[in-house]
Amino acid sequence: MYTQAMDTAPKEERKPIRSAEEAQLEARFETRIDEGDFVEAKDWMPEHYRKTLVRQISQHAHSEIVGMLPEGNWVTRAPTLKRKAILLAKIQDEGGHGLYLYAAAETLGTSRDQLLDALHTGKAKYSSIFNYPTLSWADIGVIGWLVDGAAIMNQVPLTRCSYAPYARAMVRICREESFHQRQGFDALMVMMKEGTETQREMVQDAVNRWWWPSLMMFGPPDGESVHGAQSARWGIKRISNDELRQKFVDATVEQAKVLGVSMPDPLLKWNEARGHHDFGPIDWDEFWRVVGGHGPCNRERLAARVKAWDDGAWVRDAALAHASKQARKQATQEQAA
Repeated sequence: MYTQAMDTAPKEERKPIRSAEEAQLEARFETRIDEGDFVEAKDWMPEHYRKTLVRQISQHAHSEIVGMLPEGNWVTRAPTLKRKAILLAKIQDEGGHGLYLYAAAETLGTSRDQLLDALHTGKAKYSSIFNYPTLSWADIGVIGWLVDGAAIMNQVPLTRCSYAPYARAMVRICREESFHQRQGFDALMVMMKEGTETQREMVQDAVNRWWWPSLMMFGPPDGESVHGAQSARWGIKRISNDELRQKFVDATVEQAKVLGVSMPDPLLKWNEARGHHDFGPIDWDEFWRVVGGHGPCNRERLAARVKAWDDGAWVRDAALAHASKQARKQATQEQAA
């Protein structure tokens, strides 16, 4: 999941309405949004709405694709054949999620080549969580439990996004992400309940390192969210960053008790008056540093994606040549007929 980047992109100025006809179209559009209607690809929409969706959906897609890298690092080192098969299936799912989302973004008039060029040149962002290293096998379980858990918290409201192609894609993605979260929790449970003391320490160390970056996945505080209010107005974003973050903390603390791990936050405690857990301050300087390209693995992740794109050029060229050949053959057959 990975949609935090919609709140970290440069602020865009909304284009002024240029005609009475456009004003009427926008008024009708706003009425549809107010009534809870879904917007389809061929429907009229404000240009700023379109740009907001392209930014969010493409950055979501980039996050799914880049998110394969930290886990792919452990495929050859999985402790058992079962765990290797599970990890391979999960990585394959994430690749599929990226393809669904790129297809949804393309319905808004932006080509996949344009989307990927923005990623490779650093113009487009992806979730900051994937710029952290995976140092042990326990990290893979914690990514499933915390990172995919945060992703689900973010993504479920997107199944009701006002843009229908995005909402439809999210239905299947959320089902698969839910399975990913459960398999991560299961892997950690095995290590905590059946493993050695060293393995339990490994799990706790991974939780310590991933807890705060997981909270950052929901994006900056509501007061600093550049696009949050407008996205909520348009029905793209249904729940604010801070509300989602609080829901995640409340749910995860209870799961941690089952696992037998502690969170690296001395201020984390239940607040009876609020009916929620209080938690300590997030290091937003670190968040913006990583978003700005200065995290532990930013350069490594981007270089890996660019290399994969360059190495796959011959496959794309071959596919295009084959398609061109088939088109010529079809045209010849039609002329002969």
